[in-house]
Amino acid sequence: MTRRNQKLIDRIAEEARNGRISRRDFMNYSLAAGLTATTATGLWTTKASAQPKSGGTFRWGLHDGNSSDTHDPGTYVTRQMIFLGHTHRSYLTMINGDGSLGPDLATNWEASPDATEWTFELNPAASFHSGKPVTATDVIASLNHHRGDESTSAAKALLTDVTDITADGENTIVVTLARGNADLPWLMTDYHFAICPANDDGTIDWRSGDGSGPYKIEDGEFGVSWLLSRHDGWHGEGAYFDEVRILVLNDPNARQTALVTGDVDAVSLIELKTMALMQRDPNIVIHNIPSAAAITMPMHCDTAPFDNVDVRNALKLAMNRDDIIEKIAFGAATKANDFHHSPAQPYWPEGIEQREYDPDQARSLLRKAGAEGLTVNLSTADSVYAGAVDMAVLYAEHAKAAGINVNVVREPNDGYYSDVWLVKPFTLVSWGARPTPDVMYTLAYKSDAAWNESRWQNERFNELLLQAKSELDDSLRAEMYREMAILAKDDGGTIIPFFNNFVYANRANVGTPDQLAASWENDGARAASRWWFTD
Repeated sequence: MTRRNQKLIDRIAEEARNGRISRRDFMNYSLAAGLTATTATGLWTTKASAQPKSGGTFRWGLHDGNSSDTHDPGTYVTRQMIFLGHTHRSYLTMINGDGSLGPDLATNWEASPDATEWTFELNPAASFHSGKPVTATDVIASLNHHRGDESTSAAKALLTDVTDITADGENTIVVTLARGNADLPWLMTDYHFAICPANDDGTIDWRSGDGSGPYKIEDGEFGVSWLLSRHDGWHGEGAYFDEVRILVLNDPNARQTALVTGDVDAVSLIELKTMALMQRDPNIVIHNIPSAAAITMPMHCDTAPFDNVDVRNALKLAMNRDDIIEKIAFGAATKANDFHHSPAQPYWPEGIEQREYDPDQARSLLRKAGAEGLTVNLSTADSVYAGAVDMAVLYAEHAKAAGINVNVVREPNDGYYSDVWLVKPFTLVSWGARPTPDVMYTLAYKSDAAWNESRWQNERFNELLLQAKSELDDSLRAEMYREMAILAKDDGGTIIPFFNNFVYANRANVGTPDQLAASWENDGARAASRWWFTD
């Protein structure tokens, strides 16, 4: 490329950045300057998107939603509930695009020296869609929804150490804990802790769908679609679209076709096997974001044959992770080691020996367990992950070399997380990214956690989990997480093939920030409030 052409491109990019040129003209001038269509599209996305514009209806295709989903934040589990929750409700804190912790309803927070008391100051400008201001009473009721003997919330385990939540005026709450927790502000980003209006009896009004998020619900049906409009009383930044239409598109072909034809503006998941082909389309932008999200394969440790640790480890050794990452994830993943702690999280435990594919060792363990010729059923569904069924079939091929027969059971997409996960003894599951190892271990490994998906019980692990929460010395805390990782790897009931990248896409006329959050797909599930149309 000549220096003259480079100057022309720089000038075009500057015009785009300042909103003085349309996308059509930008593409024409860029092609004339010697850029390819793909390069020009990428340049438009990064340059023209620098100045957000308001207007339009954002059509958003999601890959995971059921007709049985609800507005109860304690039951949030599918992408439909999680993404809808981040669109029409607010949280105390949020994860920013750069991975840092930022404010949502809480404008400031601070802890006592031992981290047993946290004070959160609320934004006095925040209001619900009904017009009612958000106060400390609403926040207290919303957090208490996940506490107490009567609570059935999946996030109950995260608040076990909370002994009291009180108001200090209308816009301040104080959270008191039995033991220190340095991660409490991070816990408040958990998608269950959506803030709802309080009822007079201290419960919350979750059924109405009222929230204080950037968009309010106008109409909708779980498992089908939702229409939302901008909340004029939104207390935060963004919310550039006039309306947001969320469409549940569980079928991968339907979802991808809708994006290619322009029937939707963005989708939450694309088929990895077609990623390279889609990247050639100048009308589509692919995002491939490394994350702490994971694919897990939990085995119920209280159910035969998984109640035998040798059988569990044989099944772990019977997986060729490298092959799965190459053929299923198409490289868009980080190899895991059967403990749920990602390199993207703090306190990463260095030096733990990687478990590799070893069918001979797996056979030896099965002989020791008296389980030669083992046959197991593995349940999965298309909506779990792009290529989830193919992944299970490939694993079954790997396991044959160890003398293990894995029957892959293809379950319905609708109802998978209510009827299959936590119910059937061997399943394939997709976990979203959590900001710290404590959050992940508390949700899915703690002995009494509602989502202890493998039903694993390990006294030493639980002892370390409690100690690590309140340990303010980072080096000591790291040592504890390292020991916990080894326990999960060698004794636990969960196979973890990899930490998957979030791979999703949008039309080229959708503007996005320079940094996209790695906590969920579509910019931490906040595409509706953080993205915009460029023309």
